[in-house]
Order: sequence, then structure tokens, then C-alpha cells
Amino acid sequence: MTLAETTSSKADNDALQTFIAAHRRLFVVTGAGCSTDSGIPDYRDADGGWKRAQPVTYQAFMGEERTRKRYWARSLIGWRRFGKALPNATHHALVKLEQRDKLALLLTQNVDGLHQRAGSQNVVDMHGRLDAVRCMGCEHRLPRHELQHMLLTLNPQWATLDAFDAPDGDADLDGHDFSTFTIPPCPHCGGILKPDVVFFGENVPRDRVAAAMNALDEADAMLVVGSSLMVFSGYRFAHAAAKVGKPIAAVNLGRTRADPLLSLKVNQPCAEALAFLHL
Repeated sequence: MTLAETTSSKADNDALQTFIAAHRRLFVVTGAGCSTDSGIPDYRDADGGWKRAQPVTYQAFMGEERTRKRYWARSLIGWRRFGKALPNATHHALVKLEQRDKLALLLTQNVDGLHQRAGSQNVVDMHGRLDAVRCMGCEHRLPRHELQHMLLTLNPQWATLDAFDAPDGDADLDGHDFSTFTIPPCPHCGGILKPDVVFFGENVPRDRVAAAMNALDEADAMLVVGSSLMVFSGYRFAHAAAKVGKPIAAVNLGRTRADPLLSLKVNQPCAEALAFLHL
């Protein structure tokens, strides 16, 4: 790092500390950049573009058995590490923010549950949680680790496979034949089992959006941590904050969709930018 970059980095850190200190209640939105230090890959590059093929859509998952076979085969491999991921310094820094009574709400776009595992309590999982599975017929729910056991029992030949991790518990298994992979039906009604997360093409439940908007109304400012906000479900809150004149700061490596709306942009890794909260 050059002297100029070091000076710029310190100025950004000082500005972020001032921003947080100046606002009594922060509405915090987090994204994949929070969890990369926990070994969970993110989706987008510094320009906000996709690093790999776009995730499966709700329509394809519900409409095509071959898509469901491909999804659950890849998930079987990816869950082995995703399910064991631990919170990192970014998650713990945001716990400190809540403990100082500076948090109106932590709205996360992540589905890993790591904010709660770190100790955050005032959290809304906008896109759901990957550690739960839901039947699309009868709404029965079961823990993801139970489904993992069912998948391995039905597909023992997949137990020894390994692959590179992909975002959100997925694994890169391109080139494999998924046609013989067996998916268990719902144990209660025989319906389709789906991760209890919001897929692309699926709407965020209205109660989550309403709860988040209410918290934003009560907040003095908005802080974005580790998100490009390229997906509208997250960007809508920056748009709503800017519309009523609430200042917005963002910590993110690379471009965000809300860049024109920001009062402050810190282009640093999340843990580095928020390290002062541990002091």
C-alpha cells in the first residue's frame, strides 16, 4: 500500500467513525461481503457483475425436476462446509454496534445465520435462512442437517465427492450427471422441499419488508456493509432513505448500485473498516 493509499484509508476510517458516532440509531444492511472471511464466496466482482452463472430461479426450481436434482446435488456437497461456517470479525463488530444501542435494525441479505451466531439479536433475515427447509405443499419445516442425512442416505455414491465452494452453500459440480440423483419428498405430504430462502424471481415476504421499512423510519441514518445493493430487495431501502434525506454510508469493495446516493463510501474489506468497533 502506498503512502497516499494509507492516508486515504485512514481518512476513510476516521470519516466512518465520525459517521457512526454522529447518528444515534443506524439502519444497517449487510451482504455477502460480510461473510467472505468466514469462507463463504460472494456473488459479484468489484464492478457489481456476476462472478459466475446466476443462481437458480424460483420458477426453474419449482418447474423442473432436473433443476431440483442439480440444485440438491450441489447443495449436498456445499452444505458440508457452509453448515460449519463461523462468524468473523465483521459479524462481531456489528454485535458491538448493537450492544452500544446504536442499531435500529440489522437487515441482512445473507442466508447463513452468522449474525445471530455472533450474538446479534435485532436481525431480519430478508432472504430467509439456508439452515431450514420448507415444504411448498404443506409448509412443513425441517432443519437442513436432517435433509442432509436424507440426501446422503438416498445418494451414498455422492458422499465422497468434493468440489469448490460457491455462494450460499452451493458447490461447483459442472460436468456431473445429475439424472440419477434422488430427492426426498416432504415426509408429511410428499410435496416439493425447498430451502427456506428467497430465490431469484421470488418475492421477499411482505412482513419482512414492512418490519425493515418501519425500522428505517425510526433510524437516523443507514449503513451498508458488504453489499453492492445490485438486487432491488436491498437497494429499495437506500432509495427510501435518500428520498427522505437520511444520510447513507457504505463499506464495500467496489461499486454499489447506490453510489450516487451515498454520503460516504469506504472501499475497504468490512473487517478492516469496522475494526475500531472492537476497541
